Amino acid sequence: MRHLIINCSQLLTMAGPARARRGAEMRSVGLVPEGAVLVDGGKILAAGPRGLVQAHELASSARLIDAGGRVVLPGFVDSHTHPVFAGPRLKDFESRLQGKGYADIAAEGGGILSTVAGVRAAGRDSLVAGLRRWAGRFLECGTTTVEAKSGYGLDLDSELKMLRAIKAVGEAGPLELVATFLGAHAVPGEMKGDREGYDESLCAEMLPAVAREKLAVFVDAFCEKGFFTVEETRRVFRAAAAAGLKPKIHAEQLSRSGSLAMALEAGAVSADHLDCVDDSDLARLAKAGTVAALVPGSNYFLAKPYPPARRLIDAGAAVALATDFNPGSCPCWDMRMILSIACTQMRMTPEEALVAATINGAAALGLERSHGSLEPGRAADLVCWEAEDYRELPYYFGATRAAWTMKRGVMVHSGREYRL
Repeated sequence: MRHLIINCSQLLTMAGPARARRGAEMRSVGLVPEGAVLVDGGKILAAGPRGLVQAHELASSARLIDAGGRVVLPGFVDSHTHPVFAGPRLKDFESRLQGKGYADIAAEGGGILSTVAGVRAAGRDSLVAGLRRWAGRFLECGTTTVEAKSGYGLDLDSELKMLRAIKAVGEAGPLELVATFLGAHAVPGEMKGDREGYDESLCAEMLPAVAREKLAVFVDAFCEKGFFTVEETRRVFRAAAAAGLKPKIHAEQLSRSGSLAMALEAGAVSADHLDCVDDSDLARLAKAGTVAALVPGSNYFLAKPYPPARRLIDAGAAVALATDFNPGSCPCWDMRMILSIACTQMRMTPEEALVAATINGAAALGLERSHGSLEPGRAADLVCWEAEDYRELPYYFGATRAAWTMKRGVMVHSGREYRL
């Protein structure tokens, strides 16, 4: 279906080089006042000033969508989520509010392993149904592409069950899901005394099985004290490379371990969290192709210091923003809340935050040539916001405010009437 979107008060194209944006580049959003977009076959044909777009030879045969003087920009690309689980960790939430730490909560049967127990007990159909519900909520909030991790199974059958659920929901659409295998999330309780055995199982059994079924694009690891060491993670990444999977990493989150340096050597597509990086890490990131994916929603929920976004950007690193949606440390799927946190707590500008949530989020998934901007040939993933100025997106918080969401040229969510 061919569509012509007109009457945008502001059109943010994110036009620019087909790569992650760095430093001062992150303040360029490709702003077009009174813009228009021509869409056909699920892709962008033209985007820019209304007069130029309407002059396109195919514009006269397109069905009209009036944006009603609202802001239109690319759909958000959320590059870090854990959306497959069987239920929330409400007991953990209460325990934290009472002052208990992670070790105390884990000793009481909470933490990651409590979610593992729920996922292992759940059937595949139940996990699929739950993920479908979350998929609708992402779309309502203007997110059109989501990275989805496993990591709450921690044995072969349960990890495959999670990844098959992600595949089923992604293939059904309309939300686009990019799967990541996170078997290296924690050592399961039954193998607590045999870390080496679990690492061997990851490398020799799980990774090859995931690759055979083509269930994931990436492999991730929680490289942190008490979880996976730098050397254990390095072994996982080597096995992943042999299986054709690309590395991502939870790095320098709770302490500085040297995980980032190792991940850069391994060619990680993104390094996520980065709460505890130092100046030498900033210099490395500025020279690397790895995207720094920050997830400040988890810092907010856990009342922890925020990652140094301002220092990272000023040093020349490519910064993305993601929700880290999960049942334990960030039960938030709304990227606009993340934008608000980024601006108010991490001193990012509205422009930097929007670049981080679109084209740089796409780069954190290796999709920078097809997603995250409104340029000819790109995926027609657009969101029309109940706003006249793009700065309203991080300014107002606490409500969805998406007038409509379009995925690959198809209207998949509408909060109000629009003209076809």
